[in-house]
Amino acid sequence: MPQQNTEQQFKTVMAECRALFANKLHDYGASWRILRPSSLTDQLYIKAKRIRSLEIKKEAQVNEGIRPEFIALINYGIVGLIQIERGFVDEVDCTPQEALALYDRHAAEALALMLRKNHDYDEAWRTMRVSSYTDFILTKLQRIKEIEDLQGQTLVSEGIDANYMDIINYAVFGAIRLTEEAEAAE
Repeated sequence: MPQQNTEQQFKTVMAECRALFANKLHDYGASWRILRPSSLTDQLYIKAKRIRSLEIKKEAQVNEGIRPEFIALINYGIVGLIQIERGFVDEVDCTPQEALALYDRHAAEALALMLRKNHDYDEAWRTMRVSSYTDFILTKLQRIKEIEDLQGQTLVSEGIDANYMDIINYAVFGAIRLTEEAEAAE
C-alpha cells in the first residue's frame, strides 16, 4: 500500500478521536471541566506510563492495547488546552456542542502546528521508533509537572500549552505508525 499523505493521516486519526470524544460527551457531558491542571496531568501521565509498560512487557492484562492509549492522550491533550483557556470549574459549564467547538478549534491548531514542524523536520517522525514518541510524551509530562510545581513561574519554558500540543502530535504519530504496522501485518 502506498504511503499516505501525512496531513490526511493526521486528519483521519483526529476524526477518530473526535468521534470518541463526541460519544463520551453524549454519555458523560463535559464532566472533565472539573479537572484541575494537576489532575489532568496525572491522567495523561498514567496513560503514557501504561503505553511504556506495555511496550516493555509486550503483554497486556487489560484487554486494551497501546493505540487506544495514544487516542486517549490526544483527547486529554485537547482537554488540557481547553482547561488552560477556560480554567477548571466546580460544575459543568458548557454543552456538548460548545465542547465540540472548542475541541475542533484546538484540533485545528494542533494540525497547523504539525504541518509547520513537519515542514521544518522533513517527516523525521516517520523514521523514529514508536517507543520514542512514548518517551518524549513522558518527558513533556515531566516538564508540565515541573511548571505546575513552579506555579508557572518559569525562566525559559515554552509553557504548558506548547507541551500539550507536542503530546497531541506525538500521540497522533504513534497512532498513525501503529495503524501502518497493523496494515502491513495483514
